[in-house]
Amino acid sequence: MKKTTILNAQLSQVIATMGHTDGLTICDAGLPIPLEQQCVDLALTRNIPNFLSTVEAVLSELFVEKIVLADEIKRNNPQVEERLLQLIANISQQQGKVISVEYLPHSEFKLQSSQAKAVVRTGECSPYANVILYSGVPF
Repeated sequence: MKKTTILNAQLSQVIATMGHTDGLTICDAGLPIPLEQQCVDLALTRNIPNFLSTVEAVLSELFVEKIVLADEIKRNNPQVEERLLQLIANISQQQGKVISVEYLPHSEFKLQSSQAKAVVRTGECSPYANVILYSGVPF
């Protein structure tokens, strides 16, 4: 049995095949996902798994250099934004490289998200709990 954090085979495969600057979107239950885009659907029921625990698990295995959030998270979900930014700050310190944070209007976020290598859908049911993680390199 696999020993590292991610046990979901499809998600583990996506992370293992990511290259420098590839995007991976982790989203709430409501973000539209294009039919042609690879989707790892983890949503089981309302808020299971939740957004932040999913991000934390992915960050345990993916080296990230940049994240993108929707501007709307600031006023519509500040608690999740604050906890996410703290998690990103901790990971940035652990990996020894700064992770840049960018904000876009939600309409632009959706367009950029549709270009990501894959989307991980959670059961999160709070507004704008979405992030695009851009893969970095540990060297």
